[in-house]
Amino acid sequence: MNVRRSAAVLAAATAVIGAAVPAVAADPSPSASRAFPAELYGGTDPTYDGVWRQSLALLAQHTAGVKPAATSVDWLTGQQCANGAFAPYRADPAAPCDAKLMVDTNNTAAAVQALAALGGHDAATDKAVAWLKSVQNKDGGWGYAPGGASDTNSTSVVVGALTAVREKPADVRKGGRGPYDALMKLALPCEGEGAAAAADAGAFAFQPDKKGKLVANADATAAGVVGALGKGLVVEPAAQAEAAACSGSGSPSPQQAAANGAAYLTKALAKDGHLNSALPGSTDQPDHGNTADAVVALAAQGQAAQAKKSLEWLEQNSSAWAAQSGPAAYAQLIFAAHATGTDPRDFGGTDLVKQLNATGPAPQTATAKSEKADETTDETDDSGSGDVWWMVGAGLAAGAGIGFLLSSRNKRRQP
Repeated sequence: MNVRRSAAVLAAATAVIGAAVPAVAADPSPSASRAFPAELYGGTDPTYDGVWRQSLALLAQHTAGVKPAATSVDWLTGQQCANGAFAPYRADPAAPCDAKLMVDTNNTAAAVQALAALGGHDAATDKAVAWLKSVQNKDGGWGYAPGGASDTNSTSVVVGALTAVREKPADVRKGGRGPYDALMKLALPCEGEGAAAAADAGAFAFQPDKKGKLVANADATAAGVVGALGKGLVVEPAAQAEAAACSGSGSPSPQQAAANGAAYLTKALAKDGHLNSALPGSTDQPDHGNTADAVVALAAQGQAAQAKKSLEWLEQNSSAWAAQSGPAAYAQLIFAAHATGTDPRDFGGTDLVKQLNATGPAPQTATAKSEKADETTDETDDSGSGDVWWMVGAGLAAGAGIGFLLSSRNKRRQP
């Protein structure tokens, strides 16, 4: 998750860094006593990620053939402001949104994707999309906060929202420019003027740095590939294509930019099978969330074979991370499994769907396969399995990062 150019968002991210691990340790599952809404997935403070994690949880359940609890869907729709926008969290949905409330494009676009997939929420998604269009920048892209400089991640998640409601992103324009124009300006060329070092060729930057230079960012690249292809958080398995190669200079087409980004990710993942991240003052460590995003991006480009090593790494190494990080992390892994045609109910021996369901209210219905997997459990109380996974992950909390919110939506610049 990027270093935002909004001081308020930076302050929010700092608060999350200081609070996230103690909050998880104190309240590892929804079965614990808490002051947070019972309809909300996850047991940690939702101040900075409530709508985001709820949207991903509901979208992942739908993707896995699970019908979410009606109360959880109602909670999400109840978070919407009258103007259509969503903030990360509104403790009192009955209170009107005012100028002090920080609404943003990322939470709004994620909510659109979830509600559009579930169906029956056209009024809410129409209002949200209208708001997103109203805050589009003149370069065709979006920043995290209204008026903020366009960035790859925010622009891409909005592209996913537009696609979810069957709008053509290329037709959504401001000042004669659309989202693909903004994304292409954030793509590093393969050769020619402005080309990066060979290792960074074809990557996307999050935003230009202070000198206007584009710096390769693996997380932004994963988002950029999906966005350039006009896809959202959920990517359907695609036929295997030829290995992507970085090609061309100048202004590539969105399709070529996606292929270039996939080539960059393939190289970045080749050595260890995963991406790395580091919080200030700490050493590099595996970044499970961004690795899952990279798997989705490669699959979207028809590079599932190239993503196989990373998918296997996630299957072998992500259980404790997901248990500590919560519902959005489980959702990321479910999206990676779905994009590659992998069974999320047998992900390295872990039933991701069951674990996600255990972080919130019991869903209304599930597929026959899911119900069969739960035959030996009490279907009114799945929280025990979440507690077991928490015990596995608790010892890793100090070194494992602070979960999806920091690894994927408060992105920092990385070489």
